Amino acid sequence: MIKAGIIGATGYAGAELVRLLFQRDDCEIVGYGSKSFAGKKYCDIFRGMYKYTEDVCENDDILELSKKADIIFTATPQGFLSENINKEVLLNSKVIDLSADFRIKDVKVYEKWYKIEHRAKDFIEKSVYGLPEFYREQIKESRLIANPGCYPTCSILSLYPLLKRKLIDEKSIIIDAKSGTSGAGRNAKLDNIFCEVNENIKAYGIGNHRHTPEIEEQLGKVADTPVVISFTPHLVPMMRGILVTAYASFKEDIDWEDVNNVYEQEYGKEKFIRLLRKNENAEPRFVRGSNLVDIAYVIDKRTKRIIITAAIDNLIKGAAGQAIQNMNLMFGLEEECGLKNLPISI
Repeated sequence: MIKAGIIGATGYAGAELVRLLFQRDDCEIVGYGSKSFAGKKYCDIFRGMYKYTEDVCENDDILELSKKADIIFTATPQGFLSENINKEVLLNSKVIDLSADFRIKDVKVYEKWYKIEHRAKDFIEKSVYGLPEFYREQIKESRLIANPGCYPTCSILSLYPLLKRKLIDEKSIIIDAKSGTSGAGRNAKLDNIFCEVNENIKAYGIGNHRHTPEIEEQLGKVADTPVVISFTPHLVPMMRGILVTAYASFKEDIDWEDVNNVYEQEYGKEKFIRLLRKNENAEPRFVRGSNLVDIAYVIDKRTKRIIITAAIDNLIKGAAGQAIQNMNLMFGLEEECGLKNLPISI
């Protein structure tokens, strides 16, 4: 039995971790960490858990939690884990961090984009970027996983095969992304309330969104050369889901069948990646509630560009589901264990 602790259990990603772990026979949640709701029953905060658990939320003491948990998920804001992690925590428990604290290897880049000091620089090199499709073997051996961001997960997976085969100009990449409001977190913010979001769509973080360097770092590793992208996210009036539309220029003429072969060679055996059929485009509603990634591509012969659409559920493959996928690898389990949920298409 894997004993799991969750710090940030009352946020949206934390709540999805609870929901997914609770359905497993091989896991037991031994700690619900929530600084905001310490002392309150978890089922009183999320009434959907009524009759399932009477456990009370604790504070966010990661050291104490590590003494009773085999693995800790930190679904917390940036800065929490870098301030609180230490050798004793990692000796006691494995850790999967859903924040950005250990995603970016260059600490100066992290501090520039997130505008906070990194307090655990010695642990950066010990962490592994938790994108299983790329780093499966490293994840199996690690005790500290940096769970990728939601936008980066969708963006990186959509472009990886083309950059690996050097089929596109790495300086031509434009990523247009759209996310549901749950991606902004559970705290009340004026920009995210119903009247501000409903019947509207708006771009934000134009030219300076914090996920930009994470995407660039991972794509640069694949391309074996620095990659600079134009990345613009948008907030759309839906609760969950991400749609990425990525554009890039080909280095030479290529047809759809050749591109499809490239993607099949890279992703054909992946459990959670679905390559859509010709003339289909990715849509978030067809992956909602699942750990799936849908990817489709169109060749624009007129402009010599490729247009890729990719969709994920931002709270599952973009957060909790991917974290559990990483946990499965860390404990030598089947990668899809506890993640076989079919999409909720309606």
